[in-house]
Amino acid sequence: MEQGRYEFVVVANRLPVDRVSSEPGEEAWARSPGGLVSALEPSVRQSRGAWVGWTGAPDDDPGQFELDGVHLRPVPLSAEEVDQYYEGQSNSTIWPLFHDAVEQPVHRRTWRVTYEAVNRRFAEATAELAAEGATVWVHDYQLLLVPRMLREARPDLRIGFFLHIPFPPVELFMQLPRRADLLRGLLGADLVGFQQSLAADNFLQLAARLLGLEPEGERVEYEGRTVTARAFPISIDMSEIDRLAADPGVQAEARRLRRELGGDRRLFLGVDRLDYTKGIEQRIEAYGELLAAGAVSNDEAVLVQVATPSRLRVAQYQQLRERVEREVGRINGEHGDVGKAPVHYLFQSRTREELVALYLAADVMLVTPLRDGMNLVAKEYVAARRDEQGALVLSEFTGAAAELDGAFVVNPYDVDDLERGMAAALRADPADLAARMRRMRSHVREHDVDRWAREFLDVLGGPVSSLSR
Repeated sequence: MEQGRYEFVVVANRLPVDRVSSEPGEEAWARSPGGLVSALEPSVRQSRGAWVGWTGAPDDDPGQFELDGVHLRPVPLSAEEVDQYYEGQSNSTIWPLFHDAVEQPVHRRTWRVTYEAVNRRFAEATAELAAEGATVWVHDYQLLLVPRMLREARPDLRIGFFLHIPFPPVELFMQLPRRADLLRGLLGADLVGFQQSLAADNFLQLAARLLGLEPEGERVEYEGRTVTARAFPISIDMSEIDRLAADPGVQAEARRLRRELGGDRRLFLGVDRLDYTKGIEQRIEAYGELLAAGAVSNDEAVLVQVATPSRLRVAQYQQLRERVEREVGRINGEHGDVGKAPVHYLFQSRTREELVALYLAADVMLVTPLRDGMNLVAKEYVAARRDEQGALVLSEFTGAAAELDGAFVVNPYDVDDLERGMAAALRADPADLAARMRRMRSHVREHDVDRWAREFLDVLGGPVSSLSR
């Protein structure tokens, strides 16, 4: 390896670290929680590799540094760039459109210009770090242009890209201004990974429709190279969740939550970022209708909805929060009793330990997004239920629905179907629930996040592929 050059480079919107409290005047960092970091950090560390990303704070440039054997290269963003690249083009244009335009995407020329400039900065930083013939793995919708930019600067590299969110059908993608540039950006990679096979099919159909290419199977020739598009469904670190679920402190917290939130009532649980793609409004409406129809009583069950604050400066998210809180208030006003609310709504973040305690406390887990690339909450719930109890109600429009065949699958757009699934999960025979949970736990155990990363890197090839075995 050349001095200052790395055989394996991960490129993502965020660095895999967070600032932590330290002595005054000192800067300290700790590894971020989460599946992506857990999956990739060991391979990056083993290869003495590098990670390129933003610190998460505007106008923040701590310079390059090392942590736990990984070289970290921050890409600084100004407050204006955060507004236009991240909250604008990434989260107000691309995010809604790739999620079936559940909310109307907003298109602004200034956002597109800034998005391109920031993507170029990421590509340039990566080109400087990567050794000759290195493997580079680029992640997600904030960096769609990076593979092509990197290919132009460093044709020697082996480049992979993974999209963590859905990839839309042709007719939706065609609405994007500068659509061909985004597609060419992805085609700069040697391997483009998706959560589902349908997303890979959409990508290849788009290559034919928009650029006149001729895909064969999962491959397409582009500018003298072969680009492969394939599904690699992401997963979780099951061992971590299983360890937390076995912790006596977490189990004690689960018992406390059951007492305080439900008493002797059965507990429905939703855990989501507050996002319009997650189906929170439809879920709460369906629960209200179950109460109104007498199919479920306030003495029998309670709904706990944890909504993690998200993108609070984006108007669509502010409006969603207002609508959800108004509906919760209406249901509690109409169906509640003194000291016994039908819906507990928690607009707050929770630690990993607190989330696992909630999973253990819940009789029925509600994961009902309108659209989701995978949804790891569903897999986390399954991983936590080492007691083989609990039921999972799961939207058919998640990647997880194709894998977790023990779930009660519902159409979240159909309130009647949501009600049916929720009631069926609540009334199911315990032996049936245990059999369903065993099947799902077996699948998640065999298809964990390490296997996901290993399979992607094996197909991508390059110098880091041997580390994935």
